[in-house]
Amino acid sequence: MTTVLSHVTDAHLDQVRSGRLRRRRRRVIALWTMAVVLVALFGAMLMLGNTVYPLSDVLAVLTGQKVPGASFTVGTLRLPRALTGVLAGIAFGVAGATFQTMLRNPLASPDVIGITAGASAASVFALVVLHWGSGATMALALVAGVGTAAVIYLTARGGDATGGRLILIGIGVGAMLDAVVAFLLLRAAVWDLAVATRWMTGSLNGSRMEDVPPLAIAVAVLVPVVLLRGRDLGALELGDASATALGVRVDRTRVVLIVAAVALACFATATTGPIAFVAFLAGPIAARIVGPGTSVILPAALTGAVLVLAADLLGQFAFDTKFPVGVITGILGAPYLIYLLVRTSRRGGSS
Repeated sequence: MTTVLSHVTDAHLDQVRSGRLRRRRRRVIALWTMAVVLVALFGAMLMLGNTVYPLSDVLAVLTGQKVPGASFTVGTLRLPRALTGVLAGIAFGVAGATFQTMLRNPLASPDVIGITAGASAASVFALVVLHWGSGATMALALVAGVGTAAVIYLTARGGDATGGRLILIGIGVGAMLDAVVAFLLLRAAVWDLAVATRWMTGSLNGSRMEDVPPLAIAVAVLVPVVLLRGRDLGALELGDASATALGVRVDRTRVVLIVAAVALACFATATTGPIAFVAFLAGPIAARIVGPGTSVILPAALTGAVLVLAADLLGQFAFDTKFPVGVITGILGAPYLIYLLVRTSRRGGSS
C-alpha cells in the first residue's frame, strides 16, 4: 500500500513539475517574441516616413555619427516619437494590468474608471488656461490623477471597493471630468484649441526629446516597484482574506500599487494624451499570450509598447489620411469593451 501511494505521489509531483516547466517555457518564449517584435517596430518607426532610411543610416545616427538628412529626421523627429511611444505603452500597460489584477476585474483599467480623465482634465486646464509648459503640466496631471483615484477609492470603500461599485463610481467621475474637458475646449482660444484637441485624441505627433526624460524616470522607478510587489499582487487577486492569510499586508500593498499604477498612467497621459484602451487591452492580451499561472505585469508592459508603436505605424501609413495613435487604439479597444460589458451584463442577469 505504501509503495502504491509512493508511486502515485511521485507521478503527481512529476506532473506538477512538468506543468511548471511548460508554463515557464511558454512565458520565456512569449517574452522574447514580444521583445523581438517591439525592437522590429521600433526600428520601423525610425526607418519609415516620407524618406525611408536604411538600417545602416539609422544605426549610424543612434551611435552619434553625422548622416546628412538622417541626423535631423531620425535623431530629432522620429527618435523622440518612438521613445515616447515605447515608454507610454509600458506605463499604460503596467498601470492597466495592475488595476485589473488587483481589483479582479478586466474593466478596472485607468482609462475606464476615470483616472486618466482626471489627468486629462488637469492637462487641458494647464494647456489652455494656464499656458504652462510640459514639465508643470505633467506635475499637475500627476496630482490630479492621484486625487481622482483617491476620491474614487474612498467613495467606493464603503461597499465592495474591489468590485463593480468602484468601477461604476469611476465611470461616473470620468464622465464628469470629460464634461469639464469639453467646457474647457469650448472656452479655449482658437490657437490653443488645435493643440488641446490634438493632444486629447492621444497622439505621438510633436514628441520632443525634452519630454522623454520625465516619463523615462517614472517608468524606471515605478515599474520595478510593481514588479517587486508581483507576488503580493498575485495574492490580492485571490481576495483580501486569502492574501492576509498568506501574510500580505493588504492595505499597505494596495496603496503602494495604486499610487505606482496611477502615477504611471498620469505621466503617460500628460506626455501623449489619453491613448485610448492601451491600459485596457494590454493586460488581457498579455494573459492570453503567456497563459495562466504567471504574472502578467512584464508581458503587459511589452504588449502595451507593441500596441502603441503598431497603432502609430498603422495611423501613419495604412490609410490615405494620417490618424493619431489614439484613434487606432480606440477602434481596436471599443469592440472588446462592448464585449466585456455584454458578458458582464449576462452574468449579472443569470446570477
